[in-house]
Amino acid sequence: MNPPGKHIYFASDAHLGNRNLDDPLAAEKKLVRWLDSIRDDAQAVYLLGDMFDYWYEYKYVVPRGHVRFLGKLAELADRGIEIHLFIGNHDIWMFDYLPQEIGATIHQGPLTVDLLGERFFLAHGDEVGQHPPLFRFLQAMFRNKVCQFFYSGIHPRWTFGFARQWSFSSRKTGLKKKQQPGIEKRAAILVAFAQAYLRTHPDIRFFIFGHLHLLLDHRLTDTSRLLLAGDWMQYFSYIRWDGDRLTLNRFEG
Repeated sequence: MNPPGKHIYFASDAHLGNRNLDDPLAAEKKLVRWLDSIRDDAQAVYLLGDMFDYWYEYKYVVPRGHVRFLGKLAELADRGIEIHLFIGNHDIWMFDYLPQEIGATIHQGPLTVDLLGERFFLAHGDEVGQHPPLFRFLQAMFRNKVCQFFYSGIHPRWTFGFARQWSFSSRKTGLKKKQQPGIEKRAAILVAFAQAYLRTHPDIRFFIFGHLHLLLDHRLTDTSRLLLAGDWMQYFSYIRWDGDRLTLNRFEG
């Protein structure tokens, strides 16, 4: 087994299983090909949320599908590559299955971490900045342990059907909104958050978010940048850090 290299990779928002995709299986296979392409030089892979369009773990039940993706993550983890999964607003309910089965680390919120000598602030993007009250209410409800307990008491036949229909409707609406000015305003919210955060944490070199399905590389100061990682539904994008250069790329393979 070759030792992992010295590169850090970031990706976000594959929404595996989303019914808006023309060919969900082809999208998953393309993601797997990217993971396979980086296996020889990756030290760690940070997946910044919404990799699944819906994910809820019951004690003995997990969502069907995604076996190629999960198998590839397990293979990378077995090679000594760190796998980090952030919860998003579509896959909030990741608990102990993925850590136990593939050795992934689950992050329930933003993470500040040193990577190859520089300080990073990583998050899905929905948990920082100013959002409408209804969004914050739903977010708090979905993360609430009591609500999760009662939700888990409903048969998966009903919960999975309800969640996937909701996701289908919201994603269809969200794709339309990408052509509207509102999405740029939401990106500006993340930029404003990063600028404010830098005033008390000037050591942060890079902010990386997902969530908005946008490609963005924005310079905050002479030494700090904010990047939006795009998605794996239309851009097939990823970010690479080699200790010297941080680049936003698109996978064509």
